[in-house]
Amino acid sequence: MAATLQLAEHNPELAARVRYCRRLLNRRALVAAAASAVPVPGLDWAVDAALLSKLVPEINRQFGLSPEQLDQLPHHKREQAQKAIGAIGSMLVGKFITRDLVLRFAGKVGMRMSAKQAARYVPLAGQLVSALVGYSAIRYLGEEHIRDCIAVVQSAHLALPAPALKAS
Repeated sequence: MAATLQLAEHNPELAARVRYCRRLLNRRALVAAAASAVPVPGLDWAVDAALLSKLVPEINRQFGLSPEQLDQLPHHKREQAQKAIGAIGSMLVGKFITRDLVLRFAGKVGMRMSAKQAARYVPLAGQLVSALVGYSAIRYLGEEHIRDCIAVVQSAHLALPAPALKAS
């Protein structure tokens, strides 16, 4: 599978969005790793769901694929985008993100999450393994979502939205 940055290498603006989203993803995955290391049942799942429910819409916005942004597209572009979303089979591109949707999305890495739960109760080494699995799971899900967004933008020939101004 091609890395997300390689998919966007011929478009500097798209590559910049990918780098930005990967930085967001890395920060969120570090938080997930920290939560995974804490031996409190269910804490990691709650943190992962909360992280993904904020991360996925932000990635969608960066690529112009939030529901609001898609609604503002001309009719023919919106149709192209919907066809591209259907073709890649994404659950999260262009959708309102709900708790149920995040849990179904996280189900893609369910076995890793089960191993994370079991490993957490082994002193020190188990917590490290649990943190690593938590980090990897969020990274995997985020990279997959970024890859889906790139595919939709490229397939539907969508223009990226203007970058948001950063508050100082």
